[in-house]
Amino acid sequence: MNQELTQAIALEVQLFHSIEQKENFLFLLGALLAKVISLQKAAEVMQLEPAEFLKILDLMGIEFSYISEEDVALEKSW
Repeated sequence: MNQELTQAIALEVQLFHSIEQKENFLFLLGALLAKVISLQKAAEVMQLEPAEFLKILDLMGIEFSYISEEDVALEKSW
């Protein structure tokens, strides 16, 4: 992805002040949702508490769960 497009997308994220913070957040969000990193690590990189990171995701309407779809199905079957 070219740098201009990346910066244009990052500028739309209103939650952080610097373009670097915005780019980091978008990168970490992708890695988190792909389950490449943990919530703890994503929060650590952004210098936030995990609860704060979860609150940001919630404010953005992004659902994130610690448990897998299989775990949810198993819990519902009990």
